[in-house]
Formats: sequence, structure tokens, C-alpha cells
Amino acid sequence: MTPFRMLTPVASRIVGVLGLVALLMAFATGVRADFAKFVGTYTGSAEVTSLDGTKTPRDMSVVISETKEGFRVKWTSISLRPDGSRKEKSYEIDFVPSDREAVFAAAMRKNVFGHEVQLNPMKGEPYVWSRVDGDTLTVYSLFVGEDGGYSLQQYDRTVVEGGLQLRFQAISDGEIQRAVETFLTRQ
Repeated sequence: MTPFRMLTPVASRIVGVLGLVALLMAFATGVRADFAKFVGTYTGSAEVTSLDGTKTPRDMSVVISETKEGFRVKWTSISLRPDGSRKEKSYEIDFVPSDREAVFAAAMRKNVFGHEVQLNPMKGEPYVWSRVDGDTLTVYSLFVGEDGGYSLQQYDRTVVEGGLQLRFQAISDGEIQRAVETFLTRQ
């Protein structure tokens, strides 16, 4: 007789539930262990090249942290205008595991049940997701225009010695509108 056959039906269920919990914890630990290399604060500067070839200097920072259910990416970009003024943009997005390995869904708003869900690109809101591929964390942001065209922003953040190598592209209907590549120093 196997050990599980000697258990009562209730005890068998408890053993099954404990096994499932252990499996989920192992998965969560594996995701966190793979993700831990990205956690940190990074800063740097770059020149963003636009479609017309103009270059705009920017200061950039990224903070990547773990959350209870996944991770958070917060980034800030400060444009330095020719007149000396500054334009600052900040974004902060929480990501949670999806049903696909190494692919994470953005948790950008709460539904009526209090669960965090994606925004709706058909209402002009961005559809955002991320993936981890080796040493690179990529965040994608897709916008659907009023005319049905699209804009896609792609942020590749690759862990390298001393910080992150950042590569950004903004693409509209297949044409690169802006691009930047720079090194961000770990603080």
C-alpha cells in the first residue's frame, strides 16, 4: 500500500494542497531569483535622436524594485530645452506574472473586484507588458491611434557591469520616431 492510500480523503486533500503551495512558492522564488539582478536604482544622461535627426539631451533615471506579486519599474526622463527650461516625465508601472514564462502583464488599474488589470488600447490607453530574456528586461507600450494606426515604445534594459545598458525606440506605423542608447550607472 502506498503512503497516500493510507491517508484519509481529507488528509489526501491537505497533502495535495500543500504540494500545490510548495510548487507555487518554488515558481515565485524562481521568478524572483531571476529578476533580482535587475533590482536597483540607475541614473545617466543621453541624447535622444528624433526622426528629423535633431538631438535632445536628457537626464534619465530608472528604479526597479520587487513587489508582493511581481515587480515595479519607475522611470523618469528630463528633457533640457534650448531656452534652459526642463520638462520632466515620470512613469511607474507594476508588473505581475502572466500565464507565459518570463512574460509579465502590467497591473495599471483596479477592476470592480479590486484586481489590477491592463488598460484598454481601444480607448486610447496604452497596452503595456514586459518580458525577461536573459540579462534583458524589456518593457513594451502599445498605443492604438484614432485612425487605427499604432505607436510602440520599446525599452530594453540590459544588466551589464556597473549598471544597465538602455536602448529605447518609439515606432509609429513601422517608422522609428525617436531612439536612444545609453548607459545608466547603478547607484
